[in-house]
Amino acid sequence: MQQEATQREAEELRHVQWQLRPIRGWGFSKLLWYLVFLQPVITELHLRRKNVKFLFIRFSAWQYAGSDKLWAGLVATLCEGIRQQYGALPFSLYSVLGKKAATRPGYRHHEWHCRGHVCLALLALLVALSLGMSLLYVSMGSHVLDHSNMFRAFGGAATTLSGSGLLMAMYSVGKHLFVSQRKRIERLVSQEKFSNHLGFMCQVKKEVGLLTDFLCFLEIYQRRRLRVVLEITGLDTCYPERVVGVLNAINTLLSDSHAPFIFILVVDPSILAACLESAGSMKGTADNGYLFLNRTVTLPFSVPIMGRRTKLQFLHDAVRSRDDLLYREMTLNVRSRGGAGGGAVTGGEAGAGGGDVAPLLEIEGPARAESAQSLLEVKAARSIREALCCLHDECDCLIDYVPDNVVSMRRIVNTVPITVRLLQQQQGDFEGLSPRQAVAWVVLANQWPCRLSWALQCLEDQQQAGSAPEACAPLWDVFCDHSLELHTMTATLQKVLDLDGDPELFRRFLGADFPFTVAEAQSLLRCTVNLDHSIRHRMGLIRAVSTLKTPRSPKSPARKDPHAASGANHAPGAAWAGQAPARVCEAHQPQDGGKSRPVA
Repeated sequence: MQQEATQREAEELRHVQWQLRPIRGWGFSKLLWYLVFLQPVITELHLRRKNVKFLFIRFSAWQYAGSDKLWAGLVATLCEGIRQQYGALPFSLYSVLGKKAATRPGYRHHEWHCRGHVCLALLALLVALSLGMSLLYVSMGSHVLDHSNMFRAFGGAATTLSGSGLLMAMYSVGKHLFVSQRKRIERLVSQEKFSNHLGFMCQVKKEVGLLTDFLCFLEIYQRRRLRVVLEITGLDTCYPERVVGVLNAINTLLSDSHAPFIFILVVDPSILAACLESAGSMKGTADNGYLFLNRTVTLPFSVPIMGRRTKLQFLHDAVRSRDDLLYREMTLNVRSRGGAGGGAVTGGEAGAGGGDVAPLLEIEGPARAESAQSLLEVKAARSIREALCCLHDECDCLIDYVPDNVVSMRRIVNTVPITVRLLQQQQGDFEGLSPRQAVAWVVLANQWPCRLSWALQCLEDQQQAGSAPEACAPLWDVFCDHSLELHTMTATLQKVLDLDGDPELFRRFLGADFPFTVAEAQSLLRCTVNLDHSIRHRMGLIRAVSTLKTPRSPKSPARKDPHAASGANHAPGAAWAGQAPARVCEAHQPQDGGKSRPVA
């Protein structure tokens, strides 16, 4: 948008003779003069201008999520952004003395019209003030008592009236200067009795109308179009009613066809559609949230899939943001070298002097322990660096499984150092597991938490049942053996399954590129911090409940329907099938003194 504005500005200045009017430096005093004594006129020349300037204002809906009037916070942020862009004094002067732009056909080629009544009123006040002060001066120097009293009375009245008029104008400007629109709107929101009124909405509309007229004045003064771009973020983290309020405010501000506003909604459409459908005030209007969004949004833009180079650049930036790792490694290198050198010098002095060795051992013992700890920290830092290098290596296939979401990238980058350190404490110098495998496990837990939790839970249940697979068995085989059971629980685990990524990538990840074994999975599970263990616990409870079966009491032959018995005589196969279980039970009944034990 900035590049487009620059190109349009250059093309417009090549075709016209006039230049843009600045609002800084000497142009600021000229702007104040225009605000007081001149009225803008919308001409055909102004409507044909193509050069534009974008004013960007950011609004985070989460900041006002607790307010009942979230859309009032949106309007307050808009007013505050314009006030900071052009200063408080011009807007205050326009609020008191400004005049809305006219559209008179007689002034089609003249963009400014002199405000004669303002000039006459100001001239009259100045003349009255000068006359009053002159009369007061004359009354003080007059020797005739009657004339001096009359001059003093007329002079005092003229001075008081003219001075009070000027003071009232200055007071109004100062009030708008120190009490901004944002404060006035927030003050109205705090008044509960008034905020429930229709007058509150009317007052906010007046403030927005005044802001729009001020922007139109600045457009004609600067000789270019102005567009205010509001970047709205965090809307998908608010309550449904708050979301509806913001969308209603957007529609209200855009109801005017000449409104200089552009809204950019940075949201997840699925979450926004669900909020609209669940809001009580939108029943019958937004039963289908997607249709409502299509009626509201005029330019839907979905961010394309991130390319490989872009993903590598984002990962590289995320890794470089972890400056604490590089600083820690440099510090530990210095300490390890200093500690090793200090120990050697101390030992040499002890051997040369031949004095008391006990104090030297007391000093050398902690020094060696600190040196060993420093060496471990250095190894951990190097392993972390190696793991992060594998994460954003262009030649490594691991980059294909990293998500396109920047937030997920930073989550993975922040989790890798913790996982590597825990793995080092568990295995020492990474015996059997490499830093690359640790990074791959972090990506696996981040991308497919539900499927990974299912495989781990099935493995745990097999171990408890005594039928655990071999340590070298692939974890993918464990998942495949129980994938049908997971399919039957899709309705129960639907919300958890929504957390997983592409199932095809999961099969290629665990089946081909990173075939983790059962032993490796158990070893890595003890140092996994980015996998929610409550998912596995829930799956374990569901599997335990699904295996329970209601016991059925055996039916006695005497209680059978006689028609069924007669029918059984004609069907020997059916009769044998019905009597076989009874014979089996009788065969297994133990004999204890001629008494048989009851069989369930």
